[in-house]
Amino acid sequence: FILRTYRWVQAMIFAVEEINQNPRLLPNITLGYRIYDTCKQISQALEGTMWMITGQEEPVPNYRCGSYTPLAAIIGEALSEITMSIARLLGVYQYPQISYSSTVDILSDRNQFPSFFRTIPNDNLLYHSLAQLLTHFDWTWVGIIATDTEFGELSTQSLKKELGKTNTCIGFSEIIPLIYSAKKINHVVDVIKRSSVNAIVIISSETYIVPLMEEVTRQNITGKIWVATETWSTSASFFKDDLTKTLTGTIGIAAHKGDIPGFRNFLLKLHPFTSENNLYLENFWEHIFGCTWPKTSTNHTTALDELDEGVKLCTGAENLNELDIPFFDPSESRITYNVYNAVYAVAHALHDLYTCKPGEGPFYNGTCADIQYFEPWQLLHYVKSVHFKNNLEEEIFFDALGNPPALYDIVNWHISPDGNLNYAVVGTIDFSTLHGKNFIINSGALVWNGGTEVPRSVCSESCQPGYRKAAQEGKPICCFDCIQCSEGDISNQTDSTDCLKCPDDHWSNQRRDECIPKTIEFLSYEEPLGATLASISVVSSLLPVAILSTFIKYRDTPVVKANNRELSYILLLAMIFCFLCSLIFIGYPKRVTCMLRQAAFGIIFALCVSCVLAKTIMVVIAFNATKPSSNLKKWVGHKLPNTIVFVCTLLQVIICIAWLTSSPPFPEQNMKSQPGKIIIECNEGSTIAFWCVLGYMGLLATVSFTVAFLSRNLPDSFNEATYITFSMVVFVSVWLAFIPAYLSTRGKYMVAVEIFAILASSAGLLSCIFFPKCYIILLRPDMNSKEYLLG
Repeated sequence: FILRTYRWVQAMIFAVEEINQNPRLLPNITLGYRIYDTCKQISQALEGTMWMITGQEEPVPNYRCGSYTPLAAIIGEALSEITMSIARLLGVYQYPQISYSSTVDILSDRNQFPSFFRTIPNDNLLYHSLAQLLTHFDWTWVGIIATDTEFGELSTQSLKKELGKTNTCIGFSEIIPLIYSAKKINHVVDVIKRSSVNAIVIISSETYIVPLMEEVTRQNITGKIWVATETWSTSASFFKDDLTKTLTGTIGIAAHKGDIPGFRNFLLKLHPFTSENNLYLENFWEHIFGCTWPKTSTNHTTALDELDEGVKLCTGAENLNELDIPFFDPSESRITYNVYNAVYAVAHALHDLYTCKPGEGPFYNGTCADIQYFEPWQLLHYVKSVHFKNNLEEEIFFDALGNPPALYDIVNWHISPDGNLNYAVVGTIDFSTLHGKNFIINSGALVWNGGTEVPRSVCSESCQPGYRKAAQEGKPICCFDCIQCSEGDISNQTDSTDCLKCPDDHWSNQRRDECIPKTIEFLSYEEPLGATLASISVVSSLLPVAILSTFIKYRDTPVVKANNRELSYILLLAMIFCFLCSLIFIGYPKRVTCMLRQAAFGIIFALCVSCVLAKTIMVVIAFNATKPSSNLKKWVGHKLPNTIVFVCTLLQVIICIAWLTSSPPFPEQNMKSQPGKIIIECNEGSTIAFWCVLGYMGLLATVSFTVAFLSRNLPDSFNEATYITFSMVVFVSVWLAFIPAYLSTRGKYMVAVEIFAILASSAGLLSCIFFPKCYIILLRPDMNSKEYLLG
């Protein structure tokens, strides 16, 4: 397998070399070079790996060609693609490999990569951290831009998966071309301009982002929040004057940095003359000082010619201490810090292997490994269990999948005093701490594009308490309308999806964000309506008292005697109670008052109408008894009217007793009929019994009206049938009007309607029957004589 892979890569290199020599075979020449570089790196990595495993350049699979172990462990590689190729090979032989920069999640698969470890968190945790960062600022409407590669596509899918767990919606998802294309870049910029998304996550390396940012700056697009991944969140390529306006306030995730003790002094002591084995130092020296080392074969004349041509030659006298560049700042060493931890992890594993005591070892029969000659799987055992604190007091260990404790820095791009962009660490995300305490950010240190206020990036503004979210058709769940809760429902949280129904004894306030106790309503003496009706009732009851006093005073006058004096006394007494019984309807309903109000009203009114009926019948009998051959003379007297009054009233009493014993009225809290109110009212118990009481009164009134109407034309001034007829018309009219009014009202107004009907009907009886008599008694005494009445 190893040889086949190696030969396949060699064939790819040969093919790409042919293509690069003949561009017509592949129009995209840049892509050809990219394939060539990748294959070349993989080929070199495989060559080096096989040499380290076998001990010689010529690969001999499954054989070690030396007398000792040529390899303890491998630190590397940086690129995930190369790391995967190496890790598969090393996993076959159980050689420990610790990468300092490879983040793809598939490397955590222990079936494919059993001996792989890393000192940088995997991508899943990165995207989880990005989702946590977006959620912290309530950015629920985001855009994603990634490179047009498989890595970009997989990263986008992973980020979308994490955002889906936080109910964050994707406004758009675009790709950056690997090969610069003005058309594609302009398309991405147009999408950014048209979208309401303000927070945009970019998953790419700095090389592909720079053209996009330059176009965004050229089109003067501001107010966007650029969320950076660790691949470009600390890149100095963007710290240019022309990008300051666009990128100020950028926030992102970066690999945790560490100030390695003594590392700066080590770097400053590097020199090509004293570090001859460092293959890269001469190139670094040329790049950093802008000079060129004279070639060893160059003679003195050629060197002079180069000086004449303006080429600066490196002399070795250059001083690194005079340079002020981030390279020498150990606190900015992020990947270097990961390498530092990887080296120390291997060192601690070797130390644990070396200090093993025979008989206490982890292998068969308590044996230990020999530090001079050990198998790779023996060191792998110690790497898996390594756990130590480095010189910065940070814990280093690997979990079961070979991942380190995940720790990220949160960086924010500020404008430095010199006017250029720079980044500052404003927080950390530490997955080794308790959930809920792993996200720490200094909000006071944040700078945003356009001010200090945290920018908003939402499809729809939050629904305030009192409203609920209603999804917009055909749009993501983050796009919604805010609809106010219905009466009786509330929402007491921001962005509620549903309104909560208040308890039966509570109601929603005007803002619909709190349930408040319902208003208790009943007809009380304290309120104007109750006080008015009570006053009218009391004052009205004085009228029959006054008339009764008048009748008693003038009891021997013809008018009083001619109108059945005893029945008039009973009727006036009953009418006093008619007016006063309405007081039982006012006040807080109790069981006693509920039982008394309808029964008292029904019996008293039955007594009144019975008296009217008896008076009407006696009028008819009295006039017909004067006829010579009439047999009605025996009915004239007090016995018949008293019997009529007693029997008719007794029937109403029986109805009321049956009602109160079978299904008596009782007080109840009516919470349904009127919104926001609890109506304390009397439940009639039996509706049939209630209407029977009213129906019986109606029957008596109808009979009285009929008899009085038929006898209205009887001669003689003694005839009061006309007044009784009018009184019955008023009585019946009032109670006929009462029925629809009573059924159409609720609460205290229903009680008020019944009180009004009682007062109106009582006043009608009183005025129609007794006012004409009082007029004669008090104002026309000349008419109150037997001679006048007899004509």
